[in-house]
Amino acid sequence: MAEQNDGTPRGTEAHAPDLAWSQVRETVLMLELAAGQVDAAMRDSNASVNVLTESFTAMAGLLDDIDRKMAALGERVLEPEIGEVRDSARQVAQQAQQSVIAFQFYDRLVQRLDHVCHSLASLSELVNSPARRYNPSEWAALQQLIASKYTMVEERAMFDAVMRGVPVKAALEQYMAARMQEVEASGGDIELF
Repeated sequence: MAEQNDGTPRGTEAHAPDLAWSQVRETVLMLELAAGQVDAAMRDSNASVNVLTESFTAMAGLLDDIDRKMAALGERVLEPEIGEVRDSARQVAQQAQQSVIAFQFYDRLVQRLDHVCHSLASLSELVNSPARRYNPSEWAALQQLIASKYTMVEERAMFDAVMRGVPVKAALEQYMAARMQEVEASGGDIELF
């Protein structure tokens, strides 16, 4: 079994507990695992960036096509060529719109997951410290730190609801309903951070 820098064991002992077994150490282990999994998910989400790169590459090709076709027009204007230019322009506009939406979702996802990782790390530190673990003011400070990181009103409302005692599932449903109303009210536009 691996050890921490201070010599205490790392890894679970739940399957073979001894007198030194600690639910706190098990909790910290699970929190660290959760943060690691979120971090891995963020790294994996870089596939979205690859899709965006491909979209922008396709748009660049379409723009080159438009440029060539417009140059071919020269002084004369032929109806079929104008139609081709318009079709290419529409394709570029669609690709651009899809790319911007994907960038916005990715940006939001990365920021939210990063917030979760920091929150889990802060929680893990608090739980791992006997001096802090039993101090209500430390828990209040942690909650204030976590709340201060929220960038969306709906996220803050969800946090506040849970802190007031609303079950997480119900708070999440309220959050999702509020987000859907916001998206509908904005005509489907998504804010960038």
